[in-house]
Amino acid sequence: MSGVFLVAAKRTPFGAFGGSLKSLSATDLGVVSTQAALASANLDPALVDSVFFGNVIQSSPDAAYLARHVGLRSGVKQATPSLTINRLCGSGFETVILGAQSIQLGESHISICGGAENMSDAPLLARGNDARWGISLSKGLQMRDALWDGLTDSYAKTPMGMTAENLAKQYNITKEECDAFALRSQQTWSAAQEEKIFDAEMAPVEVKTRKGDMQIVNTDEHPRPATTLEQLAKLRPTFDPSGVVTAGSASGICDGAGTVLVASEKAVNEHNLTPLCRLVSYGVVGCDPTIMGIGPVPAIQQALQRAGMDLSNVDRFEINEAFAAQFLACAKELDLDIEKTNIHGGAISIGHPLGASGSRITAHLAHEFARDSSTNVSVGAACIGGGQGIALVLERV
Repeated sequence: MSGVFLVAAKRTPFGAFGGSLKSLSATDLGVVSTQAALASANLDPALVDSVFFGNVIQSSPDAAYLARHVGLRSGVKQATPSLTINRLCGSGFETVILGAQSIQLGESHISICGGAENMSDAPLLARGNDARWGISLSKGLQMRDALWDGLTDSYAKTPMGMTAENLAKQYNITKEECDAFALRSQQTWSAAQEEKIFDAEMAPVEVKTRKGDMQIVNTDEHPRPATTLEQLAKLRPTFDPSGVVTAGSASGICDGAGTVLVASEKAVNEHNLTPLCRLVSYGVVGCDPTIMGIGPVPAIQQALQRAGMDLSNVDRFEINEAFAAQFLACAKELDLDIEKTNIHGGAISIGHPLGASGSRITAHLAHEFARDSSTNVSVGAACIGGGQGIALVLERV
């Protein structure tokens, strides 16, 4: 995929569930990351040809307009089209693919691509048929949790946590292995934070405190760097009494957004843009919904095949840590070198605001080319509820 470049990538800190970002809508968060990305590229938003933004739970009152509002509030022209998409946990990655496709079709030269989620604000719902047209005597109005509904595959009749338990059984993964990997996620995030590795990708967020003062949030809130293996060992399994998935080895429910600017070679040259990296290829596949977490495996294989590469060509891997068991199943199936995989933590420590995680991973890998001169090819991937996988291949320019 020659001629498609990532020229800016920013993401907000990820706020804890009910944390500092809970009062900002997904749209608000998307505007923060988008304005930061445009500023970092010194790019006039009037030059943007298309906007693609991912969102899953749709907790924002203007969720139906999310991509359009992010674009307009960030200064794009009224004539610039926008599209809100939902490929669940792969949404942030999907928008980069859509931006690249728009460029390859000659419809765009510069695309805003991103994802946003406020999971803290996921609504409790009354069905419209009940609330508007009435319910039978003695039933009462029943409320549903949109967050839990989003984390449960009704077709497969399986919560996402149970898909990880299924993989643990299939790949003989123990709770001890999951606890050890969860600890690694916390420790590697902590080390990266101390080294200020996340500064290049971070778009600080200004929020109002309870006292009415304004404060700057510039650090992920979900990580628990003081976590110990002993603490993790004491946590009880959440989905299966004899299982491996606990609150400590699952991704965090969080709020956040990320934005990646994708540009054609012509736009790079005309506007003096500095590419962070080149998008080489991508892969999107379906898999068994009851083991949806294995989706990154065929997606990575497909993306590398399209790039004319194999696993040996890749210097860095980032696979979204939906669950420790899910990540470990993918690592075992691909026989990954853990020393070059998720080396700065992942969703277990950082958190997983569904529509934004692909944007976060892409932004992190894009900035890593400048920090680490030994990295020439990187792969980012995620599993997707419902049984899918998605992956991007990025290359040093």
